[in-house]
Amino acid sequence: MRAVPPEELRPEPVVLVTGPEEVLAERAVAAVVAAARDADDGVTVERIDAAAYEAGRLAVLTSPSLFGGGTVVVVEGVAAAGDAFVTDATAYVASPPPDACLVLCHSGGQRAKGLLDLARRAGAPEAVCAAVTKDDEKLDFVAGEFRRAGRRASPQAMRALVDAVGSDLRELGAACRQLAEDASVTAGDGRIEADVVELWFGGRVEVTGFRVADAAVAGRADQALSLLRHAVATGVDPVPLVAAIAAKVRALAKVQTASRGPSAAIAAELGMAPWQVDRARRELSGWTDEGLAHAVTALAEADTEVKGGGRDPVYAVERAVLTIATGRAG
Repeated sequence: MRAVPPEELRPEPVVLVTGPEEVLAERAVAAVVAAARDADDGVTVERIDAAAYEAGRLAVLTSPSLFGGGTVVVVEGVAAAGDAFVTDATAYVASPPPDACLVLCHSGGQRAKGLLDLARRAGAPEAVCAAVTKDDEKLDFVAGEFRRAGRRASPQAMRALVDAVGSDLRELGAACRQLAEDASVTAGDGRIEADVVELWFGGRVEVTGFRVADAAVAGRADQALSLLRHAVATGVDPVPLVAAIAAKVRALAKVQTASRGPSAAIAAELGMAPWQVDRARRELSGWTDEGLAHAVTALAEADTEVKGGGRDPVYAVERAVLTIATGRAG
């Protein structure tokens, strides 16, 4: 199999787009069509449904035109193709006509598998668009979206975005584009941070680590613990919870130890946005250097425990949250 990343797929006599992830499959098809049009302004793009295919139509669509120009035929629903399409497509793969590109989109299953195998043996490139279900895969997708947009995001920001938006790749991609296109949401070094994600998308979920962090930093211990327990009960992993809380406390500590001056100057010094400095200054009311030091230590211990160093990761987070909430002087 000639595996090719979806967005790097290019026109060839036969191109395979396989797997159930629609967003990736759409991008693979778009990449082929865009490359074909870049190479030939007069290219014709045809789209057909394999399940409703009429015998002989493929030969008509891919026949050389009297007026020249190539043809790209995108076939959707190959996983539900009838015998007529499989027969005609098999003949095409065996002897592709010149200046034609056949894109076979197959979401999975055994139907028409023989056609796919024949195309693979013929050397067709294949974009595998597997379902993205694991957290690591979602984070990789988000990281790739920001790279494509020429932007950077912190690990905490990407984790927060996945937690807030969910597993739908179309929504995740749209959220990444929204953040990447707004220059005002970045820190001083151009990196998108977790608190910005919370500002834009925190309302998308009932409870996130950022809400727990906000309550703890404000000294609202009962609310912080209630939010934390609800988050855990609804499936939020302790690791990103600790990461979100730590991001909040680190921001406070950085601003606390910074030299005095305008928010813009402090922001440039710390690699933060001016509004982040202003927010941290407001939240620092009632905090001492000693209290912040205790909070940082508690989070470091919790981080170790939730990553395998302790027996009860949930208790470790609760203990850290209590330490933070009671560490505020008033």
